[in-house]
Amino acid sequence: MNTINLNNKSIDNFFGFLSKMDTNTKKKLIIKLTESIEDNKTNNKSIASLFGSWKDSKDSDSIIKEIKESRTNNREILEF
Repeated sequence: MNTINLNNKSIDNFFGFLSKMDTNTKKKLIIKLTESIEDNKTNNKSIASLFGSWKDSKDSDSIIKEIKESRTNNREILEF
């Protein structure tokens, strides 16, 4: 996700707009901003965390059989 860096003048302009909001709206905005900061911290995963083996109690033959049996032919031919 791209980020936007603002200078002090832009921040002051935003604050001028936000200061006119009611207290409840300001609180909701604070919560959303706080959550966005916390989400950014937890989303920093290393690429190594994406690798690993499949963990299942079934053997490979039964998994392959299950996948093949679940396949369906969804091809419908429409007539004009």
